[in-house]
Amino acid sequence: MCLIVVGWRIHPDYPLIVAANRDEFHARPSAVAGYWPDAAEIIGGRDLEAGGTWLGLTVTGRFAAITNVREPGMAKGSVSRGALTSEFLRSDATAIEYARKIDGALYSGFNLLLSDGETLTYASNRDGEARTLAPGVYGLSNHLLDTPWPKLIQARQAFSNAMQHLPDDAAFFDLLADRSLAPDELLPKTGISLDWERLLSAVFVQSATYGTRCSTLAWVSKAGSVRLHERSFAPDGSLVQSSLISTSE
Repeated sequence: MCLIVVGWRIHPDYPLIVAANRDEFHARPSAVAGYWPDAAEIIGGRDLEAGGTWLGLTVTGRFAAITNVREPGMAKGSVSRGALTSEFLRSDATAIEYARKIDGALYSGFNLLLSDGETLTYASNRDGEARTLAPGVYGLSNHLLDTPWPKLIQARQAFSNAMQHLPDDAAFFDLLADRSLAPDELLPKTGISLDWERLLSAVFVQSATYGTRCSTLAWVSKAGSVRLHERSFAPDGSLVQSSLISTSE
């Protein structure tokens, strides 16, 4: 997952709102969003290579999502980062308790957002102690929380505007579909080639081998219902599937 924007306790009807793009190699096998056969309370996509997830919710409103930290050349961790999200969703620990027990040395660089319904917590093995977040709009890409990369600044502003139209989710998917590239002078320098910095500067990343595999809008309502709407894409960026799961009647 390479872009996550979260609205936490700033909308009167939806205390948690999440808009996210998962960027991954197209060859990596994954399952589209749905209820997990081995954990029926969990809703989300699934990485079929390591078994975890990039983003998921439970029917009771627990939430977890993760991005990697772009750090080419660093040694890889011994445990898949996707285990952090799936294990939290299966647990009953509070978000901050779970985050503070993570052994960050086991994993490649990660950013993790967790909610137990009462709090939203941010944890990273590249950014000090886990911390509980105040109400607001937060963004993650492949660096630390709210690092002002151009696409993150753009996505956060569009997200704030889109919240005004809820429960209509069209504006969120519009922001997640933006393929415009940042000007070279605004690109971060993360140790990859200029061509890749350009490609990855878009909110929606598209190339033959790597890109945005799915866009997800998820929320928990004030009444406690959970909704997850996922759109999946082919390597050419065309829509191949749309999945909508909701616990509301």
